[in-house]
Amino acid sequence: MKALIDTNIIIDYLDDRAPYADNAEIILDLCEKGKLTGVLTASSVTDIYYIMRKIAGREKTLASLKLLFAVFDVAEDGKSDLLRAMELTITDFEDALMAVCAKRVKADCIITRNVRDYTGSPVPAMLPEDFIKKFQSG
Repeated sequence: MKALIDTNIIIDYLDDRAPYADNAEIILDLCEKGKLTGVLTASSVTDIYYIMRKIAGREKTLASLKLLFAVFDVAEDGKSDLLRAMELTITDFEDALMAVCAKRVKADCIITRNVRDYTGSPVPAMLPEDFIKKFQSG
């Protein structure tokens, strides 16, 4: 199974944001163990850096990103993705771009805490807790 992981899940994990960090850790653990192929977008990585640098500083953030690269695939997002994102009915452009990338990499779902933001996505969005329940049940 392959899932595109939304930025908020990674920030939850890196910043140990309660009450979300536990589910984020389970998802990262599934990816680390090879039970789930997790994908980040390149633009998501820059957002993660921007947010975490303010919280943890540059060096710690860069070290965290290197660890993430060992666990996740990174999907480039280019001009064709940007143009396709403009055609979706998703109002937040960043989310539309994530949805387009998820489809292109053939992700089974997008794991996010903002499921409503992905209404109109060609790839279904799931809350982390719903994904974990579904994954564990079979």
